Amino acid sequence: MPTIALYLKTHQPFRIKHYRAFDVGHDHEYFNDKGEGKTNNVKILKKICEKSYKPTNKVLLELLKKHPEFTFSISLSGVLLEQLEEHAPATLETFKKLVATGRVEVLGETYYHSLAFYYSISEFEAQVKMQNKTLKRIFGITPKVFSNTELAYRNDLALWAENNGYKGIIAEGWDPILGWRTSNFVYEPTGTKKIKLLLKNYRLSDDIAFRFSNKSWSEWPLTADKFASWVHDVNGNGETVNLFMDYETFGEHQWEDTGIFDFLRHMPKEILKNKDNGFKTLSETCKAYDAKDVVDMPHIVTWADSERDLSAWTGNSMQQSSLSELYRIESKVIATKDAKLIDDWRKLQTSDHVYYMCTKWFSDGDVHKYFSPYESPYDAFIAFTNALSDIKHRAKID
Repeated sequence: MPTIALYLKTHQPFRIKHYRAFDVGHDHEYFNDKGEGKTNNVKILKKICEKSYKPTNKVLLELLKKHPEFTFSISLSGVLLEQLEEHAPATLETFKKLVATGRVEVLGETYYHSLAFYYSISEFEAQVKMQNKTLKRIFGITPKVFSNTELAYRNDLALWAENNGYKGIIAEGWDPILGWRTSNFVYEPTGTKKIKLLLKNYRLSDDIAFRFSNKSWSEWPLTADKFASWVHDVNGNGETVNLFMDYETFGEHQWEDTGIFDFLRHMPKEILKNKDNGFKTLSETCKAYDAKDVVDMPHIVTWADSERDLSAWTGNSMQQSSLSELYRIESKVIATKDAKLIDDWRKLQTSDHVYYMCTKWFSDGDVHKYFSPYESPYDAFIAFTNALSDIKHRAKID
């Protein structure tokens, strides 16, 4: 009798415009591209609101009204919420309506969608605190489950989350870690006593998020009843099917003409045709099921690329040097007590910036190229490096 834990991650960065070397010391606005380029954050946000967030939220609200058993979890990065408040308040209202039903759980995370946990615990904690304060102000909630940026997880993150009052934490259900086990149970992280670990069923999640519109896929077209049959097959070998994916799966990564909204509209009904199935939020899942085993992740596991490690963000020298220099200047930036400067420095921590610098090939490289607003990884590196140089200029750092 598996229940479905659906989690949708929502994030949009402040993309760096094509910031040039001779802008350093003169132009301190790195994220304000007002042209027609791919780094115009306001234009991109409004497009995604129309293509994805608003129609998805309309369908989800209909499903909540139609199916009392339906529930799910979401997270929204602080930098996305900041942009929605300023440029798309009507779309933000649709998220508020979902949460106001009491059947949509909001997870905790870092405000700036950063990898700070692996570079500076103090900075990481400051960003989590900012995010929780923002969630309280906008939605009136305090998160019970933690989702780190890009599901970047390691044992010590679970221990931190437990020590800071979280009841659950989520990660990728990666086969080399699980071995003979399955992601369809609740687990206990190594070194903890109370917190639960929920692992993404990446096969079923990716069937929707990545393969849905792939006509060369042997299972295309994916219909709601076919997908429900795969969920039913978990009966007897699992208690929870954890479907984790980007919110933008609906309408942006998978366009409306692929039938993705029809799939979403019919999926709960097909799942619920089996009376043993149901839906739970992530915290409800943690509470409902005992941990079946202890899962040890001594090395960082993410949900990105074929390696499922940090190499999507740290795999080449451009990425490594960018992150190293960014966090090297932390204490001096914070010491300035200049709120605008600190905010700009933190916006540079958003993981997307180094993601755009990735130089991988084949299918992983295609994914990075799809998301990047730059012509090449080197253009992304140049824009970032110049912006960081201006940060150092403003903070009087050598």
